[in-house]
Amino acid sequence: MMTNLRGDTVNLCYMDGVFRPLNETKLPVSDLIIQRGVGVFESIPTVDGRPLCMTAHIERLLVSANASTIDLPVAPDEMKSIIREGLSRLARMEPGRETLIRPYITGGDDFDELKGFLHPRFFILFENANRPPKELYEKGVLLWPLDMARRSPETKSVDYMTSYSLEARENGAFEVLYCPGGEITEGAHSSFFLVRDGELVTAPLTRVLSGTTRRIVIELARRNGIRVCESVALLAGLSGYQEAFITGSLKGILPVVGVGGTVIGDGRPGAVTKRLREIYASGISEWLE
Repeated sequence: MMTNLRGDTVNLCYMDGVFRPLNETKLPVSDLIIQRGVGVFESIPTVDGRPLCMTAHIERLLVSANASTIDLPVAPDEMKSIIREGLSRLARMEPGRETLIRPYITGGDDFDELKGFLHPRFFILFENANRPPKELYEKGVLLWPLDMARRSPETKSVDYMTSYSLEARENGAFEVLYCPGGEITEGAHSSFFLVRDGELVTAPLTRVLSGTTRRIVIELARRNGIRVCESVALLAGLSGYQEAFITGSLKGILPVVGVGGTVIGDGRPGAVTKRLREIYASGISEWLE
């Protein structure tokens, strides 16, 4: 049994039927997740110790695996049982901690031209949930536009190379924003929303990943009388919007005050964004499992 005598954060990994400390777990260099970046994953945070949208995340993981022609190595109900066991172990070692759960399905070692990736590996990381600092929610963040789209937007793959933009880092951007041909789709790690005259505008699912937090925000907005328009906004038209924000399972709703050299609204988090953050915080327990 693993213990935590010094009070340090314990991170676990489940692989091959065994829970181990994360730093004692290894993948063979022959796995195609290492050699070719072939793999899919999810990020599931806990809130008050309970997984957020676990079922929706696992369903999306299966969609991603299927779209990538990767065989499913573990049934969804078994994944849930493993996640609950991992959280139970961590709760005994570190009561009250919040965890980021990341299940992965790799390409494995073999690829068949006709059948795809037949021998994938499956593992789950259980790590400390590090949310963005409070001041970012108070001040808002800058995004950096890239004239490109994320490959296979319906798939949450491990290929995030385009998100590591040197230009974005040099300009202090929190994240890159994909804007192929000047059309705003999504952030590198987030769904993107604009606000104009009290209405939310976000790209349709034909162009972006089906974000779990995106889905919650749209549902809560409509319940509370906030209109939602699913359409692609143009980078050139950003000055016509009063607010912007990004959403994600770990970050929740994070205000955006600038995109590249364009200031959004008055350069401060807006009223609609603040209201949605309050609604989200008070209603999120509905999606805990």
